Amino acid sequence: MTARLIPTEEAEPGQTKQHDVEIFASLPGVGRIVLATLLAEAFAALQRRDYATLRSLTGVAPVTKRSGRSCIVVRKQACHDRLANAMYHWARVSIQHDLSSRLKYAALRSRGHSHGRALRSVADRLLNVACALLKAGTTFNPSLATQKTSC
Repeated sequence: MTARLIPTEEAEPGQTKQHDVEIFASLPGVGRIVLATLLAEAFAALQRRDYATLRSLTGVAPVTKRSGRSCIVVRKQACHDRLANAMYHWARVSIQHDLSSRLKYAALRSRGHSHGRALRSVADRLLNVACALLKAGTTFNPSLATQKTSC
């Protein structure tokens, strides 16, 4: 079904084509279930390309709790469960198949972060990349990502 959502080249002249499915499908770690969950549950935020709302909906945005002498950063509990689950699996699969995600995860784990905290950071980075690609209207190119990190 997601393959049918990718637009064909036979569109009418002057008609804007929807490339969101194609862009998300090109990202590392996005499978058909994660793609369908993101498109179904966060459709309005994806249409607006609203990164802050997507972070809040998916649960990757950290929450800072402050009192007189203490400051603690915790996981956002008030989020959409299906989106949080989709982000977890997206990040988990991307660290298996994408070098930059794997390196970020390894760096966070070496600094003492827990598995869940490191995955949320990887998911946050992937969500940022997805929003940038959606705004630009281009698909993910892994060779560009490695070129930019090496400079």
